[in-house]
Amino acid sequence: MHPGTPDSAGRRQLSVETRRLETCDVIRLKGELDHHSADELRGPLEGCVAEGCRRIVLDCAALEFCDSTGLNLLLSARMDAEAAGGTIHLAGLNAAVARVFQITGADAVFPLHETVDAALAELPAE
Repeated sequence: MHPGTPDSAGRRQLSVETRRLETCDVIRLKGELDHHSADELRGPLEGCVAEGCRRIVLDCAALEFCDSTGLNLLLSARMDAEAAGGTIHLAGLNAAVARVFQITGADAVFPLHETVDAALAELPAE
């Protein structure tokens, strides 16, 4: 089954693509981030932090859904990144995903950006 296509329960699989830039890692998410798919993102996030990447931008433009498990993963990764002296920025949240962040107050703890380019432009200097 290809990422982004529905599984037998009608859930969209999550695909995670990481690209390393000079100043940060950009992780592109596509599909649904939930208790079934959180491990697909956990590894790349932990890897970025473990490898010393201090700036991570999550490209959420193609993220269709995020449940409490996905939100908790992102909050935990944010804490790990901050403990290592880094940051996690979110870019391109659609209305449904942004609403989850608003309802829970998580929008106040993550730097949010309209696009990946806007996030990259606003990253603090190293």
